[in-house]
Amino acid sequence: MFYKHKYEDRLASWSNFRKTLETCENPIQEAINYYDNAPQVSINTDPWDQNTWPTPWQLVAENQYCNFCKLLGVCYSLQLTNRFTGKDFEIYIGTDIEKSNTMYVLQIETDVVTVDQNSNNIKNEIKQLGNVAIEKRYSLPKLN
Repeated sequence: MFYKHKYEDRLASWSNFRKTLETCENPIQEAINYYDNAPQVSINTDPWDQNTWPTPWQLVAENQYCNFCKLLGVCYSLQLTNRFTGKDFEIYIGTDIEKSNTMYVLQIETDVVTVDQNSNNIKNEIKQLGNVAIEKRYSLPKLN
């Protein structure tokens, strides 16, 4: 999807990807893998101001993926599947106390997806967030 020039082509590709999430074995990991392939930019949106976050369709149109936008992409891709209808999605911004790095955390029920500011990839870490000091918490509206 990321290297298609036309918005409509990226949108169609993203729609097809989301359909695969309905039946794959591990949809969260598949979404993580998908967005790990997105082209990396340093900063595209302000994670501290939810009013500036791109909608799912703006994210596809802009096609600019900082670490936070990659996490949003994972979130939106999962939210827009039937498989995750009714699930609660929350995003946390915190500091990894051991590394002193800002972290972005997506929680979907009991599953946790993380990315830190120095990382170029997203991880599915099913663990307690004991080493992360949460500074901001956002409950995401239902998309589906």
